[in-house]
Amino acid sequence: MKIGFDHDQYTRMQSQHIRERIRGFGGKLYLEFGGKLFDDFHAARVLPGFRPDSKVSMLLTLKEQAEMIIVINADDIEKNKVRGDLGITYDADVLRLIDAFREIGLDRCSVVITQFRQQAHAAKFRRRLRSLGVKVAVHYPIANYPSDVNLIVSDKGYGKNEFVQTERPLVVVTAPGPGSGKMAVCLSQLYQEHQRGIKAGYAKFETFPIWNLPLNHPVNIAYEAATVDLSDVNMLDPFHLEKYGVSAVSYNRDIEVFPVLNAIFERIWGESPYCSPTDMGVNMVGQCIIDDEVVEQAARQEVIRRYYGTLCELRKGGSSEEEVDKQRLLLQKLGITDEDRPVIGAARKRADQTGAPAAAIQLPSGEIVTGKTSPLLGASAALILNALKKLADIPKPAKLIPPEVIGPVQELKLQFLGNHNPRLHSDEVLVALSITAAESPAAALALGQLPLLKGCEVHTSVILSPVDENIFRRLGVNLTSEPKYQTHRLYHK
Repeated sequence: MKIGFDHDQYTRMQSQHIRERIRGFGGKLYLEFGGKLFDDFHAARVLPGFRPDSKVSMLLTLKEQAEMIIVINADDIEKNKVRGDLGITYDADVLRLIDAFREIGLDRCSVVITQFRQQAHAAKFRRRLRSLGVKVAVHYPIANYPSDVNLIVSDKGYGKNEFVQTERPLVVVTAPGPGSGKMAVCLSQLYQEHQRGIKAGYAKFETFPIWNLPLNHPVNIAYEAATVDLSDVNMLDPFHLEKYGVSAVSYNRDIEVFPVLNAIFERIWGESPYCSPTDMGVNMVGQCIIDDEVVEQAARQEVIRRYYGTLCELRKGGSSEEEVDKQRLLLQKLGITDEDRPVIGAARKRADQTGAPAAAIQLPSGEIVTGKTSPLLGASAALILNALKKLADIPKPAKLIPPEVIGPVQELKLQFLGNHNPRLHSDEVLVALSITAAESPAAALALGQLPLLKGCEVHTSVILSPVDENIFRRLGVNLTSEPKYQTHRLYHK
């Protein structure tokens, strides 16, 4: 895979820039971390060379100075909101994040539950955190937020929130997903620090949009595609242009809220340190792109993937026609179509030939391999085996898994687990392959090719089962599917 982003340069430049911002505020900084801190797969896809944990690697260079605040919206707890990339609820992700931070030495972690109105599940989650020994605070809704600055910056606004006592120079404020209330938590903390006579500053770390790339650069368009459900729109920062005569890219929410945010800063500190939303940022990602052509191509692929993801969510009832229309407009803006994603045509062609679900994968060499539905295997399972054979240079007719291994698995599914479909899913076929590999050199060779699937493009002719989707996710492939189910049933497991 071609590289377009320098991870090591990013780690150096970004950590240094954050240190400078800490010093600029006299030694205490609340840093709002937008996007995913761990597992930033979107950034890894559109910036080849960026690692899903690049931001964590950068943060580890500041480990001795940092502590963490994880923010979760009480309403998201009530709705059991799920992270689409990991398939777990936001409250479960809070626990996962705490464990992950502790494992890398960031053991000072607090949790803030925002928009708290004594919701049952949110209150239960607070009790659970306390029983686990996690420091937790709650923040309450503020009437007319964020327009009523006089109320917000008062003892009846930010002042009524529970304060999180922090000790280190850098307080990183992160969340399982958007809309959690990270900025409000930062500002509430600033107000209460100021009330206690402590000087502290605020800065914002957002990977996207990248402020020093053109407005319609594919990477910035890909960010819009990733946030159609939030109605985010990239815009030139008018405050930055007016102050400095320099074009910088921001997005609508930051631009709309900046005048109010500035007024809040002025009420807290007496004056605002910032002249524009761009000034608030510390993002150095744009400085570390080393091959713009590679990055542009990766971003175009991401826009197509996001389009198909929204189509499938519409079919499942999780998105709207309006969101699909927005995605189509972004495709048109970049001048790309289905034909720019070769696996789509390959999967459709194979499905038409067989009259059953099919799948296609583009290997690192650029070669496309397909898989079809058979009496023994589902299309996803067949695709994985065919891809591993190709990578291991094993002839396609070769049987990697003998019938005496597949037969008992099918019997288990049908007779003991209550399944009606005897075909092996992708997880089952991988387990069968690993068992066979103990005695079969060919199976062992094929199994050893699994890491090479990471980053490959896959398209399936139907919406997959959660099991197959999860296996593809864990293998690190970039998956899209046609927005239709294999059957016409109303309920799909």
